[in-house]
Amino acid sequence: MTPALAAEASLRDKQRILAHEALEWVRTAGITAVRVPVKWDGPELAYEDLAQIMIALAKGDPNVAQVLIPHFTSVERLRLNGNAEQQARYFAGLRYGDIISGATGELGGKFVTDMTTQLITTPQGLRLRGKKFYSTGGLYADRLRVTAKNDLGDTVSALIPRLRQGVVQHDDWDGMGQRLTASGSTEFNDVAVLPEEVMFYSHAEKKRRNYQPAATQMLHSTIEVGIAFAVLDEAIGWANRGARPRPDSGVERSVDDWYVQHIIGNIAAHAHAAEATLLRAARKVDEAVSGWYGDLAEAEREARLIAASIATAEAKIICNESALRAAELIYDVGGSSATLSANNFDRHWRNARTHTTHDPINHRYRVVGRFYLDQTPPPITMYD
Repeated sequence: MTPALAAEASLRDKQRILAHEALEWVRTAGITAVRVPVKWDGPELAYEDLAQIMIALAKGDPNVAQVLIPHFTSVERLRLNGNAEQQARYFAGLRYGDIISGATGELGGKFVTDMTTQLITTPQGLRLRGKKFYSTGGLYADRLRVTAKNDLGDTVSALIPRLRQGVVQHDDWDGMGQRLTASGSTEFNDVAVLPEEVMFYSHAEKKRRNYQPAATQMLHSTIEVGIAFAVLDEAIGWANRGARPRPDSGVERSVDDWYVQHIIGNIAAHAHAAEATLLRAARKVDEAVSGWYGDLAEAEREARLIAASIATAEAKIICNESALRAAELIYDVGGSSATLSANNFDRHWRNARTHTTHDPINHRYRVVGRFYLDQTPPPITMYD
């Protein structure tokens, strides 16, 4: 699927063509169902395997890969927080290709997790009111997982059909990169919500660590790994077909220039280092998942969760820096013609820089450093 995605990725970016066809390929291939639990007749693919799939998708088109992150996050939220009836209902749909998008982020609050969207009780039943600024993947989805505050002020999720009356979606995401993730705003104008569509968060989650935040952040880092490998392919192609050697290089072809070889080696090293660090983090997440659902002592379960969080933070640091560095180095392969808009090489940097703002790594450096200095565990967070 990677070559097929890559063949159209640049054109989609330049002309802002949403990737509906590409998402249908992903759905038809069964990728959206890979984390459905075995208990509900799903394959329950390991996170390490899912990470490799996501890297391949991101190499082809990082927009397509990012759309799947809120989907897979929603799958885990359903597994962690859904009741038996909800799991039976929604996992059945997921097995057959349903895509669930997140509608969680808002503007205007003091913190990125603040929200004003409400799920209120009215004489006519539950109604959803509010607006989400970020709804990544919303225009591709079958259902939306909408976070809101209920009458008691508790955070809940409403799993509602995307086309339900009162849901108004806008294709108004205008970031410089990741332009085709359908991350625009969504309005909820007195949207009817059935009681069985409401998923409650456990109050214990605020005090007890689980694996889902680390898993989600690990999946986010697959985007950067994929971008780094896409840059590597483009740089090799440009060195062979587009770049011309400098007169003082002493060679007839750019690929024989020692400096070009150095740059390609640099990009390759960054890409493979990011991949290795990311897959190590994915294995740690798998160990944490196994511990969460297994029969482990609480201390051992906690140790695995902490290890997954630290490994994921380390991976995010390396992956972010590797993608950005690789996307910058491609221009050193040769010539001003590399900057021509026809090549659209800048999309790699734009995509990486845009996506890496999702979870800035400065905090990750501190968390990792403090853990190694005095074994202080990462903070417990529901942020996804």
